[in-house]
Amino acid sequence: MDLFDKLYDEDETVKVRFVGFTTENVRYDFGVIYTNMFFGKPLVVCMQTGRSTLMDAADLKNTDNIQKVFRISSKQEAEDLSAFFEESLPFSPIAEQYD
Repeated sequence: MDLFDKLYDEDETVKVRFVGFTTENVRYDFGVIYTNMFFGKPLVVCMQTGRSTLMDAADLKNTDNIQKVFRISSKQEAEDLSAFFEESLPFSPIAEQYD
């Protein structure tokens, strides 16, 4: 098929973490896919809505983006989510060079 130029086609064995937790007002269920793709940033998927984003520890400082991506209704909920992931997502210095 000559219609497409293939950019990549990789097979990789990855670590996936499924985590469910509640805050005072909300229940969350996430899948976190740790891969070597995407400049080392894990892919975080909300299992309830299917919304996803690439996120590492540095991205957690931007709670406005977290609120927007996952369509979270309040700033406090976004801060709670950021606090939860702060301990489990790696910092990715490789990604900094692409900012």
